[in-house]
Amino acid sequence: MKNINFANKEISPSKVVCIGRNYVDHIHELGNEVPDNMVVFNKPNSAISTELHSFHQEQLHYEGELCFLVKGGEFVAVGFGLDLTKRGLQSKLKAKGLPWERAKSFNGAAVLSDFVAIDSIDDNLYLELTIDSELVQQGGVSLMMYKPNEILKELKTFMDLEDGDVVMTGTPKGVGEVRKGSHFKGKVINGTETLLAKSWHAV
Repeated sequence: MKNINFANKEISPSKVVCIGRNYVDHIHELGNEVPDNMVVFNKPNSAISTELHSFHQEQLHYEGELCFLVKGGEFVAVGFGLDLTKRGLQSKLKAKGLPWERAKSFNGAAVLSDFVAIDSIDDNLYLELTIDSELVQQGGVSLMMYKPNEILKELKTFMDLEDGDVVMTGTPKGVGEVRKGSHFKGKVINGTETLLAKSWHAV
């Protein structure tokens, strides 16, 4: 089982639940339609990784996301995640009306930071992603179509969220290719306070 770190403890999520198309600007940058309902897909535990790979059968694309850790049916901690995507394959699957798992749920497709405890979630919470010191993504709760509490409530209507599960809440605009050798730095910020920062070198 793959683990994540929270409060200096190793936790094994049973799954990573992902919310797609949750930022309007990102929907537009990929030429997608705004969905009528929340888009949900899962990544298995085997997708979790601490390494950032640039290639897995094809060139990979990054999507920086606010991630929340579940305990007792609530979001108790926040982290930064990279939802890695085989964009070429995903486009082919979408064109045929087929599921995305082959493009989203492969080994290493969920690159996660450590998690830090939070008392509440509001519009002041956001992420920043820089690549080689250039800011490429910035956005958070204030720009989400579905806020974290709405996401949690909706997920509970049709699935059990187990302690340690991670929910990835969608990506702001600014996604692109992972270039080998690039330096990625993700931050989670609450107002003016940086809650966490995590760096990766793409291999």
